[in-house]
Amino acid sequence: MKKYLLLLALSFTIFKLSAQQKGSSADSLLNALNAANKPEPAHVAIFSSSRLILAETNETVKKGNLNFLVIHRFGDVGGPFGGGQTLYGLDNSSDIYIDFEYGLGEKWDVQFGRSKYQQLIELGTKYTLINQDADGSPFAVSLLGKFGLKPYKNDGSFNKYSDRFAYVAQAIIGHKFSKSFSLQITPTLVSSNAPQPVVTGNEKTFFSLGAAARLKVTKRMGIVVDYAHSFSSFRDNPPLGYQFYDPLGVGIEVETGGHVFTINFSNAKAISPSNYLADTRSNWGKGEFRLGFTISRIFDLSHRNKNNY
Repeated sequence: MKKYLLLLALSFTIFKLSAQQKGSSADSLLNALNAANKPEPAHVAIFSSSRLILAETNETVKKGNLNFLVIHRFGDVGGPFGGGQTLYGLDNSSDIYIDFEYGLGEKWDVQFGRSKYQQLIELGTKYTLINQDADGSPFAVSLLGKFGLKPYKNDGSFNKYSDRFAYVAQAIIGHKFSKSFSLQITPTLVSSNAPQPVVTGNEKTFFSLGAAARLKVTKRMGIVVDYAHSFSSFRDNPPLGYQFYDPLGVGIEVETGGHVFTINFSNAKAISPSNYLADTRSNWGKGEFRLGFTISRIFDLSHRNKNNY
């Protein structure tokens, strides 16, 4: 009798352990399936557009989309070239920049731009290494590269054709602190085969560090500040007759559904970083700043009805 009771107890124990193991296996499989089906963390859009006032943002144009930008700088509001005689700069334009940005991938776009300033033609590309998201990275990192060519300007500045080339390499590091406040810094390397202005001692290559921020005051409107400083011994100690200033822009950004519109004031005449980082000689204190605007419009060439940023 004891033998049969012992056999029954042993059988029950084995059945119980087997059931527990099956339950554990089922739980593990269920957990694995849930993990596989778990959606990836959502990309946090730090800024509303790929451009601020001076700098680009870490936002790239999504695959199959085309971003068309018109960027304009008028003339000086004050100073010897401003005032009522030029309607406070509205009669003049220091630079006009037309740009096309096309998304080759969800994190990669290519750019083509044309600037009035020194008739610059510019090719560029931007790639996002890291996106800010709720469950992962607290910041976003994008890399930007630009190649510039001045094919028409001929004032004796270029001894050979390669002197017309200029290059920009930039890292864009951004963070959205809240629904209202976003900040980015932009370490930048600028190089030119024939640096402007053409003055003895001007470096072909120098480093710059920029910072930009946006503070939203309503759901669709924010205040934007954009600043950069160039670390250059030539610009810190310029030759007689030259004085360089750090480019600074302040403005208001407005989102209007399909457009992002920025109206701003800046002491930078040029729009391309290879120009405004190298050669900003306008002084805010003397009224040598100008009204400008940027209009950004996204076209979905892939016919996907999705948000672009």
